[in-house]
Amino acid sequence: MEYQNMELLRFTTAGSVDDGKSTLIGRLLYDSKSIFEDQLEQVKATTEKRGEEGVNLALLTDGLKAEREQGITIDVAYRYFSTPKRKFIIADTPGHIQYTRNMVTGASTANAALILIDARNGIVEQTRRHAFIASLLQIPHLIICINKMDLVDYNEEVYERIKEEFSAFSFKLDVNDVQFIPISALLGDNVVDKSQNMDWYEGPTLLYYLENVHIGSDHNFIDCRLPIQFVTRPNTDDFHDYRGYSGRIAGGIFKKGDKVILLPSGFTTTITKIDTYDGELEEAYPPMSVTMLLEEDFDLSRGDMIARVNNQPTVSQDLEVMVCWFHENPLRPSGKYTILHTTKEVRSVVKEIRYKLNINTLHRDQEDKEINMNDIARVVLRTTQPLFYDGYRKNRITGSIIFVDEHTNETVGAGMII
Repeated sequence: MEYQNMELLRFTTAGSVDDGKSTLIGRLLYDSKSIFEDQLEQVKATTEKRGEEGVNLALLTDGLKAEREQGITIDVAYRYFSTPKRKFIIADTPGHIQYTRNMVTGASTANAALILIDARNGIVEQTRRHAFIASLLQIPHLIICINKMDLVDYNEEVYERIKEEFSAFSFKLDVNDVQFIPISALLGDNVVDKSQNMDWYEGPTLLYYLENVHIGSDHNFIDCRLPIQFVTRPNTDDFHDYRGYSGRIAGGIFKKGDKVILLPSGFTTTITKIDTYDGELEEAYPPMSVTMLLEEDFDLSRGDMIARVNNQPTVSQDLEVMVCWFHENPLRPSGKYTILHTTKEVRSVVKEIRYKLNINTLHRDQEDKEINMNDIARVVLRTTQPLFYDGYRKNRITGSIIFVDEHTNETVGAGMII
């Protein structure tokens, strides 16, 4: 299989401070031979300088100087590695309560979320919080790594107790696939290689699970959606009459000859050709980038959408959204914000703040409606133009929006359409 065509798995890591996330990622990179000699030498040198023994693998991932000095993760750090089976992107997100927004950013496109639990402490507030955010973001696969098993003498009862407690909690969440793995990131038990110390555990190692978990069906292949990014008109002698509509497929399977509807105009037509950089296709599906040619010439532009006649998105100017607020300036009731949705940009006004969510208790607070940085709330918006959207549960691409401050152009929030 060529490197280009290898499947890409994005996963996010979360856990409480000092649960060993950075060590675990360092171990994954180290044991899967995905780091360079000079990186390893640098880490060895830093480890010695800090008066520690061996190789502190956590230093491989803590890129910011402030993180290395404090020994914690602050920003979202993206790491890339690959094995012969798959390519991986890791979003290493911080565990602190004040970095909820970073976790939401890192997890928004993930196929899997890796939640670390310290075997000595069991499930803590942060564990619940991260599991909740993973379910809110509809991450399809949850991997619960019960770490530091070496510090509880690789005791099976400890593992089973934590597994039971987490399972009871996760029933309340909207999570389909949960995998539990007992590990020691520090010593490498069940990370890449099977542990000799836990012969009672018969499941996969972490890397084996990541390489083999089925992610092909994580995309929506039912509801056809192509948000248009731009109209391709080469205007050359060879392609004199060429007019294609280019974009990245957000859902469904489009085939040559399919009858489609164009939004917002509502005109219907037929797909005559699907072009890509590598040549023509008979059918296309997410997340491919394609150029579609239609039977007649229509006036379509950026922000419009191609869908199926009998399966259309919701078209509306009113939306209910779960928003995670990113900015130190609070969300303003009746505030005006620019909304980015697929390839469309519209202005909007906040009509109502329904409630603020207490992430730790999952309680809905309808009294306190002050939405500050890292808060999660349910709000009602009205936009200046209709958006073509699906609920976030149905489609993570057509169901998500970004809030932008009109004056500073800063991203101030991310939302999931209900």
